[in-house]
Amino acid sequence: MVFSTLEFLFLYLIVALGFYYLFPRKWRNIWLLIISLVFYGWGEPIYLFLMIFTIVVDYVCGYMVDKYRSDKKKAKTALIVSVILNLAILGFFKYYDFIVGSIINGIFRTNIPLLGLSLPIGISFYTFQALSYVIDVYRGDASVQKRITSFGAYVTLFPQLIAGPIVRYKDVDDALNERRETVDLFASGIRTFMAGLAKKILLANVVGELWSNIRAVPYGERTVLAAWIGIIFYSLQLYFDFSAYSDMAIGLGKMMGFRFLENFNYPYIADSITDFWRRWHMSLSTWFRDNVYFPLGGSRCSLFKTYRNLFIVWMLTGIWHGAYWNYILWGVFYGVILMMEKGFLLKLLEKLPKAIRHIYTLLIVLFGWLIFVFESTSEGWAYVKNMFGVGAAGLANSGDAYLILRNLVFIAIMIIACTPLPKKLFYKLYFNENKTGKIWRVLVPVGCVVLLVVCTAYMVDSSFNPFLYFRF
Repeated sequence: MVFSTLEFLFLYLIVALGFYYLFPRKWRNIWLLIISLVFYGWGEPIYLFLMIFTIVVDYVCGYMVDKYRSDKKKAKTALIVSVILNLAILGFFKYYDFIVGSIINGIFRTNIPLLGLSLPIGISFYTFQALSYVIDVYRGDASVQKRITSFGAYVTLFPQLIAGPIVRYKDVDDALNERRETVDLFASGIRTFMAGLAKKILLANVVGELWSNIRAVPYGERTVLAAWIGIIFYSLQLYFDFSAYSDMAIGLGKMMGFRFLENFNYPYIADSITDFWRRWHMSLSTWFRDNVYFPLGGSRCSLFKTYRNLFIVWMLTGIWHGAYWNYILWGVFYGVILMMEKGFLLKLLEKLPKAIRHIYTLLIVLFGWLIFVFESTSEGWAYVKNMFGVGAAGLANSGDAYLILRNLVFIAIMIIACTPLPKKLFYKLYFNENKTGKIWRVLVPVGCVVLLVVCTAYMVDSSFNPFLYFRF
């Protein structure tokens, strides 16, 4: 089940929130666990057993870490058991066929059969989330959770279960045990959710269809301009798609008293790749920083070791995204760029005008998404060649001009939506204490209803509704 479906909006969400507020506070975590398991099992009931196993393992390991806090050896053993079991499950489902098919069979000419198992939805997200609990308890950053139902509610929490943001246990420790749902927070949650839903349905899906049409054009029939427009469209689709899911997750969390951290901070306004990765998928970057980069020594060591640490983190980041060579190459690509910026490039960039730094960043990001989107090396290479005129059907044609002119207003809206301007304008108008603010506080709920009607109409009319990060 995904958020941008009629079943979720007009059936599941109404039942989930309705009973959540009917139940006494002491039963709400149990209800959250139940409805989150229903949400996950809606499409893959068999993998509920895997999720329950993860909950039990990490609950027990967290309990053992706390129980033997004075005995470092036993506490560390419990932590290691949690890490090994979680990563073993993730590795088996996500990477077994890749390792056997592409590496073992490919190198040693063996014929070990592949399993062809479907990937449990969101396994990369909830595995890291469950791991963060045991790690936070081991470090003393969070208290142990005595109730397995509350811990289960944390691991399975349906707003961010499938595609994040990755919620660190220490960030919701207090809210799991005691939280206060308020009318203002609920209203803020509705606004945030509706902004995400509109971003998903009205921006990500529309630009995604444009990208799909360009990608489907055969090699040799695509112009240079179309190839460049296509990868720009994909970059916009990926941002609006993923950030929309995060917005909706944050909004749903607010409706139930949780305050999840932001996952995106307008990454396309960054003026370096270092800045970009402080703004894009911040929950994943923070997880790797705190649990891999810092324990390895971070940048508080020799330059060589700092480079090593960056390279390891970005190799793992690429591997985390999927069991294909393009994701590993994508991780290496960014690892190398970030090492260069760390070593000398940032100092050079600081001397350049901000516009030049911004263009540099966007070009690097575009080529990064080129690596990311094509799991087939041959298809990706053919597309790159088209971008630089090799095998392309000329520089441009009338179809390209029609595509741009027809979508000119839509493209302008997307560019503006990539900046903080809409949010700043909203806050300035909505929270103004004069007459203007009062008018806006009446208009915004009406606007949310209008957006819901428009988005519903789009969902009824269109079958194009992917969520790109579900496969991770």
